[in-house]
Amino acid sequence: MGPLGWIVIITAVAGVGGTGLGGVIAAFFRRDSSRIVSLLLAFAGGIMCGVVSFDMIPGAMLPEGAAEETDVFFVIFGVMLGYAVIWLLNYWIDKKTNHEIEHIDADHPKTADGLDELIHADHYARHERESEDGGPANPYQLFVAGVVMACAIALHNMPEGMVIGASYAGNTAAGVFSGTGMVMAVIIGLHNIPEGMAVAVPLISGGQKRWKAILITALSGAPTIIGALLGYCLGTLSPMWLALSLSFAAGAMYYVVFGELMPEAILMWRSKLPALATVIGILVGLMIIYV
Repeated sequence: MGPLGWIVIITAVAGVGGTGLGGVIAAFFRRDSSRIVSLLLAFAGGIMCGVVSFDMIPGAMLPEGAAEETDVFFVIFGVMLGYAVIWLLNYWIDKKTNHEIEHIDADHPKTADGLDELIHADHYARHERESEDGGPANPYQLFVAGVVMACAIALHNMPEGMVIGASYAGNTAAGVFSGTGMVMAVIIGLHNIPEGMAVAVPLISGGQKRWKAILITALSGAPTIIGALLGYCLGTLSPMWLALSLSFAAGAMYYVVFGELMPEAILMWRSKLPALATVIGILVGLMIIYV
């Protein structure tokens, strides 16, 4: 099997396996674990930030196979492009769905209060409950709610996959079972566990059978594979495309970390410890790169 096939398998384990495991934990060991999830999200976000800052962006500045450094403004453009694209797509989904959830009104802050809102699992659960209670929901509304949730999850997982793919493209000499590509796959897989828990809990609360909730949760990690393929294929075209792939993935991941993971970690546990977990994660990321 070629390296691309192994990258798909590794990314599938990180994306589908990580979220699926989170779904299993949520289905059979449901407890109030907000503090644990908060620390895991903050720690994973710190590691991602560290690896992106100390490995991916330097890799974009001097991509593998390039004769000279990339212009710093080209890298800045790639980072801002990645951040802006994910932000705009998230903004569009929020604008289309916020009005359907009662607790989001003129007096409610335009932010999510939990991971289920972040990925719009509450949107899906709301329609599921209405359908079961004989309310206004119908199969089409439930389908649309599912598509909305899938799109939100895809926007959350695709940049993570791009980080894996671009990391592999930026260090092909290390092989598929070593280097930063494998490290990022493991980190993202661990980070997907609490994310999977956040997807499964509202689905089960909304009336879904456990096996179905676990299946939906596991499949929600599939977009990670698409992102990995995109990041790897673009990164192997040329040094310029590798620089763009690395910087775009870095910007997208910055949005995920600072626009989603960190705010959610703080909202789930208003304490100083999530910030400490983030700093520890950044230092762990530094050790991963240089030790």
